[in-house]
Amino acid sequence: MAVIILLVISIILIILGILGCILPVIPGPPLSFIGLLLLYFSSWGQFSADLLWIFGALALAVTLIDYIVPIWGTKKFGGSKRGIWGASIGLLIGLFIGPWGIIIGPFLGAFVGEITANTSTNKALKAAFGSFIGIITGIVLKLIVSGLITYYFLKELLF
Repeated sequence: MAVIILLVISIILIILGILGCILPVIPGPPLSFIGLLLLYFSSWGQFSADLLWIFGALALAVTLIDYIVPIWGTKKFGGSKRGIWGASIGLLIGLFIGPWGIIIGPFLGAFVGEITANTSTNKALKAAFGSFIGIITGIVLKLIVSGLITYYFLKELLF
C-alpha cells in the first residue's frame, strides 16, 4: 500500500514539475526531482543513486540559473547598471504578482531602469528584450531538465 501511495505522489510531482517549468510560481525541476526520488525509494525504480545525484545537482543549478538569466540577458543586450537593477527589482516585484509578473516584471524593470539612466528608448527596449530572452532561456533550461527527469521516471515506471 505504501508503494502505491509513493507512486501516486511521485506521478503528481512529475506532472507539477513539468507545469512548473512554464508557471514560474511552481519550482518545476525540484518537484520533478522529488518525484524521481520517491520512485527510487518506492523500490520501483532500479536506477543508480549516482543518477539521483546528477539530477539533483541539475535541478538545483537550473533553479538558481533561472533567477540569474533575466539579469544576465539585460546586461548582455547592453543594459546599464540601472537596467540590471531594474530587472532585478522587477523580478522581485513580479514574484508577488503571479506568473505574468515574473515575465513582465524584469522586462519593465529593465526598461524603466534604462530610461531613468537617460538612455534612448531604443536602447532601453533592447535591454528589456534581453531580460525577456533571459526568461525564455530559463524556461527552456527548466523544460530540458524536467523533461530528462520525466523520461527516466517513465522509463523506470513503464519498462
